[in-house]
Amino acid sequence: MASKSTYEFYKDDLKSIPPTRAMAETLACDPRVRTVSAADAYELARRQKDVIETDMPIYPPAAKRLGLPGGATVLNNVHGRIVGRTAQARRFFNRMPGSEKRKVLGDVREALVGLRERPCIKAHAIVGLDSEMMIKATIVASEDDAINVFNWLVNFTPYEELAQEYEASAVLPVPDIIVVGDNRWTIRDPYYHDEGGAQLALVDEEANVMFNFGMRYFGERKKGTLTLAWTSGMRLGWAACHGGIKEFDFSGCANQHKSIGKRSIAFFGLSGTGKSSHTNAADNDGTLPEGVNKVVLHDDAFQIDREARVCRVWEPTLFDKTDSRPLGHPDWEYCISVMNHGVINVEGKVLPLGQDLRNPNGRALFDRDLLGKYVNRCRFPDLVCWLTKDTTLPPILRFDNHELAVAMGASLMTRRNHAENVSEEELKKLVFIPFANPFRVYPLWKDVAAFLDVMEHGAQCFCFNSVGFWKHSDSDLAPIPLKTSLTLQSAILLNQLEWRDWDLLSGAQIPTAESVDALLPGFAEMYNPDSVEARESYISTLTDRFAQRRRYLELSDLNESPELLVRLVKALKITA
Repeated sequence: MASKSTYEFYKDDLKSIPPTRAMAETLACDPRVRTVSAADAYELARRQKDVIETDMPIYPPAAKRLGLPGGATVLNNVHGRIVGRTAQARRFFNRMPGSEKRKVLGDVREALVGLRERPCIKAHAIVGLDSEMMIKATIVASEDDAINVFNWLVNFTPYEELAQEYEASAVLPVPDIIVVGDNRWTIRDPYYHDEGGAQLALVDEEANVMFNFGMRYFGERKKGTLTLAWTSGMRLGWAACHGGIKEFDFSGCANQHKSIGKRSIAFFGLSGTGKSSHTNAADNDGTLPEGVNKVVLHDDAFQIDREARVCRVWEPTLFDKTDSRPLGHPDWEYCISVMNHGVINVEGKVLPLGQDLRNPNGRALFDRDLLGKYVNRCRFPDLVCWLTKDTTLPPILRFDNHELAVAMGASLMTRRNHAENVSEEELKKLVFIPFANPFRVYPLWKDVAAFLDVMEHGAQCFCFNSVGFWKHSDSDLAPIPLKTSLTLQSAILLNQLEWRDWDLLSGAQIPTAESVDALLPGFAEMYNPDSVEARESYISTLTDRFAQRRRYLELSDLNESPELLVRLVKALKITA
């Protein structure tokens, strides 16, 4: 089998079982904690007080796969103030000093005593869909949180569904994942983040255990599980990717594009930067040639096996924002579950109302059939694209310097959005999220080394700006429509652009006016960094942004690898 149970992993020295693992394992082994299937969790969730049954049918193939009753309809889990992830609640067990560990362990033990006063359930899933990358996972929760158990089973794969494949899959030297959740946890202690109630997301990546206390939002369970999966992959030398990737085969085209053959393209960005739009676009808004064949691995999470030179997927579903999906949108056909949606009565039927009308960050779990053709593994990335929100950068850059390419990924600049539980002031700030992965729990130098290896093995790196480009100031911008970005995506896939060095940033290139205007008339003039208004202010802001990038890396744990730090910081220099 793939990952190892607690006993199998620690059997040579049972005294080395971490206390977090011992607590989670003890709870999971309690015979009073009932094992449930997806169908069981669905029935419990239907009766949950913060769940609304809709009249929208669950995508029939998904309902059949999950063993749901005929006519099963989509459930809507609605929350209060918090409708997104809360990064401030995360505590990293292995970074704590001894006294802090002892305090938190005591609080967790007490929390588990409280949890066990109510009927509890557990479920088993397989994380990963490729036979070379499968990890068994268990979730434990109270019966009155069955919706999170159901959604977790939907987001990953119920164990029974892939049991045969799992038992025959490659053995991995990592322990199974255990996630424990209790939405009703309370404690009066300023140590814990308090947002209308105490919250704790305790991560022990070495033990492959996570506790989510006082947190209703499903994204906490999903990303907590993925955090442990990504980190397990890093242990094996694989690059962790909070991004989307798709593969094209141009050999069926009847024109000059036939000789391109196969190409894969990956996108890394936080929610709201266009990651799903770039990954899932059917034909890049009509800019791809006839005869091209496209398959998608995933739009949110995968792993690059650097030795085997393939990419592998973790999840069989999509957990997508629905702010751009109104009533009647074709994607609703593939829906399995929704959360934080308004509902509306349409001719006697209660239906989820997308477009974030009730609250920000409405979400849905969609079957991967929405993507059309998909695969569980694809080729090593030929093209890697960082999606940024930096108004001083043109809509697209190409990097011909590996250090600069990786430095831009390691200091990826963006703005937060409503997928995260932060204040309005925080939403306005520029932040750095290395490689668009806020769930990294290991030193940054490991990601840097992994992505340098990816670039050095042939991946060409680009950067897309999705927020708008400086027109007269940092707030007066030339918009960058999604259609423009998708056209540029097709252009780099089809080798339609020629490039010139950007004199302000050594190692970066921008499209030549002739090549880009042939595809997007007027592009070169509108987005020309050489002719922006208030140029002195533009240069000052651009210089400051790159100084911020350098400072961010210099103050990060990249200090643990001074040689890598020097290489990256040296590349991030504006030459104005």
